[in-house]
Amino acid sequence: MSQVITTRLAEKGLTLPSPAAAVANYVSAVRSGTHVWVSGQLPMRDGELLSLGAVGAEVSVADAVRCAELCALNALAAVGTVAELSSVVRVVRVGVFVSSRPGFDQHAIVANGASDVMIAAFGDAGRHARAATGASSLPLGAPVEVELLVEVG
Repeated sequence: MSQVITTRLAEKGLTLPSPAAAVANYVSAVRSGTHVWVSGQLPMRDGELLSLGAVGAEVSVADAVRCAELCALNALAAVGTVAELSSVVRVVRVGVFVSSRPGFDQHAIVANGASDVMIAAFGDAGRHARAATGASSLPLGAPVEVELLVEVG
């Protein structure tokens, strides 16, 4: 892992976790050529979900932003299982899924939690395309899930 990235994250009060284990029949990250695709990451810390439920109901927007941050950190840890983080040339795309109550419309605010992590870690190379989507439910009752595509050198 690159000390520069670790330092950048620490300056924002963030710590890269150990890679989370896949919770079903898939792998957390796949490298194909110069790209790494990261499967959807949940807000897991030490094997436990940070929060449970729908955003705007059981989970506040502020808590969902923290969940998105943790998902993004887990996604970076997954990248590290197949490539050195220091080899990341560009964060290409971040996909953020938000389990939310009907009528919820603050998906972009929640997704900023993940986007901010990418920019903190990689600077301008962390600026990316993004989708923020609402869902009626997510795996294990998680409020947020984040997928990631990065280019590596």
